[in-house]
Amino acid sequence: MTRIAILQTGAPPSALAAAHGDYPAMFRTLLGDSFDFETFDVQAGEWPDAGAFDAAIITGSAAGVYETDAWISDLLDWIRAAKGRTKLVGVCFGHQAMAQALGGRVEKSERGWGVGLHRYRVASPEPWMTPAAATVAIPASHQDQVVEKPADARVLLRSDFTPLAGLAWGEDAISIQPHPEFTPAFATELTAGRHDRIEPALVARAVDSLKAADDRGVVGAWIRGFVRATSPRAASS
Repeated sequence: MTRIAILQTGAPPSALAAAHGDYPAMFRTLLGDSFDFETFDVQAGEWPDAGAFDAAIITGSAAGVYETDAWISDLLDWIRAAKGRTKLVGVCFGHQAMAQALGGRVEKSERGWGVGLHRYRVASPEPWMTPAAATVAIPASHQDQVVEKPADARVLLRSDFTPLAGLAWGEDAISIQPHPEFTPAFATELTAGRHDRIEPALVARAVDSLKAADDRGVVGAWIRGFVRATSPRAASS
């Protein structure tokens, strides 16, 4: 069975976690039960041996990759060491961490909060993107953005709000800014709970946008296809 390490870099608010599960649980639901998952709490110093897994998923977090916490520096080192040894998938904070570790730059964006259902254009169609789509609508929740991509990365997804919304390195590392693992219900409650930090009118628009149909299932299928393609671990065995 395909082995996936989930690097847990943060947690939902406790009330939401009780109702919707934590981030590893959301990824297990998104990807299905045909994988062997193991979770590592990287803030607690738990790190997988990259070569023992077919893929590693780096989750979202409230932290910023430019912050000085020791675990963030350790994560960036882990990403650099793991690249080429296993498939890498980064989501939101994970997307930013991969970009920062591999030569890009992340900062708190002057564009402000990106929340609600955002639509992204596919800039680089890939073989594992089945079913094919020209655009995808996925929940977003972020202030930080990748503002400079690594020189060797190609852009997978883009939007006017998030020009570097998806990146790929070769055939074994991808990252995306939005959250395919977030259900509309979770994304709605998360956004509504930030009315003290986000302009109320933006919260209202974001919550309303999450009532529309999304493409979480499409992007989940893309991630499954990417992970199931020949991994560095399988190729070396």
